[in-house]
Amino acid sequence: MTEITGNTAAGRGRTTEDAWVRTWAAAPHAPIEAFGPLPSFADTTLRQVVRISGGGRQVRLRLTNEYGTEPLIIGAAQLALAAPDGSIRPGSERVLTFAGKPGTTVPAGAPMLCDPIELPLPALSELAISLYLPDAVKSPTCHAMGVQTSWSISGNAVAAPTLPAEATSLPLQAFVSALDVLPEGPAGAVAVIGDSNTDCSGTTPDANRRWTDRLAERLAERNGRTTHVSNQGISGNRMLNAGLGEAVLARFDRDVLATPGLGHVVIAIGLGDIGVSCAPRDGSGPPDDFLAMFPGAPVTADDLIGGYVQLIARGRARGVRVYGATLTPYEGDEIFTPEGERVRRTVNEWIRTSGAFDAVLDFDAVWRDPAHPTRIRAGFHAGDHLHGSDAGCRVLGDSIDLTLFR
Repeated sequence: MTEITGNTAAGRGRTTEDAWVRTWAAAPHAPIEAFGPLPSFADTTLRQVVRISGGGRQVRLRLTNEYGTEPLIIGAAQLALAAPDGSIRPGSERVLTFAGKPGTTVPAGAPMLCDPIELPLPALSELAISLYLPDAVKSPTCHAMGVQTSWSISGNAVAAPTLPAEATSLPLQAFVSALDVLPEGPAGAVAVIGDSNTDCSGTTPDANRRWTDRLAERLAERNGRTTHVSNQGISGNRMLNAGLGEAVLARFDRDVLATPGLGHVVIAIGLGDIGVSCAPRDGSGPPDDFLAMFPGAPVTADDLIGGYVQLIARGRARGVRVYGATLTPYEGDEIFTPEGERVRRTVNEWIRTSGAFDAVLDFDAVWRDPAHPTRIRAGFHAGDHLHGSDAGCRVLGDSIDLTLFR
């Protein structure tokens, strides 16, 4: 259910078959102390499986040490087509090199691209990325709560065809932030930035059931110009203030505007700002230690609208179309208050009617219970009245008008 409004004459990024396009992403952030200590990764291989959106004839990996306090040493690295249970498809293995060398050191605070790899990839391919980390990592750059399992293995096991029995599963991704491909023909990317309902933390782990995954599946099925999907959601993220991850206003240029092949942006953020600002403080809401993770003064509807205006202006300056998603219902969650609901409705009314966005994705209309519109309808939430279930995320992905991405 997509409503097209606003300035549809905005420019779109266009690529040729000689230009890189982002096909997968996991927004990086600093370690979150509240989630407990992370492994040191000393003398450890980290294997991670990801599913790309659109395909290509070459691929490159973007490593990240952007929140590291010391240089990150990569002793060896490999990419391969993934098989079940963390194993790899024989014959698809590719050694990753950096300026022709099989290892590299990523400076503190920096990302790094590997050399291009010749590996024809169909759309929706699953890839296994293996990194050998010889030294301890004091501050690992990661992406937590992303419903994707990683595995740690003692020693240098980048070439291991299957996971050994002693492999340890980790509920996070680390040190990798994006994959880019050289597509077979003209293509572009849509970057989606948001919070846990973009990260889709309520969906089945390792099943690729985020609404952005469903959008990628639908885009891969259509003929003509290819559009790849880059998911830049962070669970617990906000637009105006930091919390779990930097605020969207702070990370927008890096995570969205720097996307190779960028043609469209979807902004799906703001509910966390409202929920934290308006949460009950009488003991009936979230515990104090939870709220302490989200600093900053309370925000108003006008504050959020001002944030959207800034993001739209920055996207337009990049020459891309900017779409806004309405904020979904959340009554039934412990963070809900009538005050927060009033702010949500005011913001949604502005998103729908201001004409500021090039189009509106009306996720509120898709999810709300017709008999109780302040709540998500049964079956569409993950049991907490806040986050989307597999079915809820699928219906969001199915609701989007694909003609917006031409």
